[in-house]
Amino acid sequence: MCGGVLCSALVAAQPPAVPVETILVVPDQVDIDITAVGDLRADEQVTIRAEIPGRIAQLNFSEGQAVKEKQLLVKLDDAEYVARLEESNAAVKLSEHSFSRTQDLYNKKLSSRQAYDEAVALLEQDRARQSLERVLLAKTRIEAPFSGIIGLRYLSQGAYVRAGDDIVEVVKVDTLKLDFQIPERFLPQIQVGQAVSLQVDAYPATSFPGKVYAINPHLNETTRTASLRARVENPERQLLPGMFARVALTLKQRDQAIVVPEQAIVPQGNQVYVFVVSEGKAKRVPVTLGVRLTGRVEVLSGLSIGDELVVSGQLKLRDGAQVLQLPKPSPQE
Repeated sequence: MCGGVLCSALVAAQPPAVPVETILVVPDQVDIDITAVGDLRADEQVTIRAEIPGRIAQLNFSEGQAVKEKQLLVKLDDAEYVARLEESNAAVKLSEHSFSRTQDLYNKKLSSRQAYDEAVALLEQDRARQSLERVLLAKTRIEAPFSGIIGLRYLSQGAYVRAGDDIVEVVKVDTLKLDFQIPERFLPQIQVGQAVSLQVDAYPATSFPGKVYAINPHLNETTRTASLRARVENPERQLLPGMFARVALTLKQRDQAIVVPEQAIVPQGNQVYVFVVSEGKAKRVPVTLGVRLTGRVEVLSGLSIGDELVVSGQLKLRDGAQVLQLPKPSPQE
């Protein structure tokens, strides 16, 4: 007990409680990422070329059109190849008759073995030519090798093409390949199936997910980097082959991590601290920091889930000071 004057003096001597804002420490997920730059490539890309010479009779596509696998794209004038096949068919038919007669005579001992062998060779030669003419005729029809998007064509209908001339490109873009490189020190933490995300200048606010599916088995001897290839789904066709990409590769995920706002950290010399509230008083706690994120930082030690962490007003605190916890803002505020 104390007298009225003495008690009033003691109360007046106590410093006022420091108003602070706090949050409850809860578990969070932390992704340990490395960054790189890469290039997007088509999942499949091929230049359609003529395998035989001829005049383009039909172009059965429009530039930028989606096409299906085996869809007819180009038809060359086949009149000459049809005639050559008919000629070879006639030659085979004649050879078959000749062989039949020679075989009959040979069996009756009325023809020599040489004549029989020559008839066999002629028939085989004519059949081989017939097969070749069938193949050449089939090459007058040029089909899409896979489903994709038609590019810009190089020739017009009616143009004469030689074997090997470019006609148009077909590109598969529903799925893209992402090629990028990482330093060799990260290789032990890389495996097929690892998640990546990428951003491109065309859509700076959008992150596109992908997964690593191939790792080059040898390093670049100059840069000592490993080449990785990821597959990126592109159903909306926003991404295009040739785009430059900024890549983030997730090396590790920690599901029960403690992540706090950066402003809660109080540096002092070579050590960093936070303040927690316990029984109405501030307690200064040294912490060890981990990964830094945008506006947040991981705490590896010093904090526990369920602690009341001071996030505002800590600069006026000292260890053991009385605090006044301000109401937490409602979700609507």
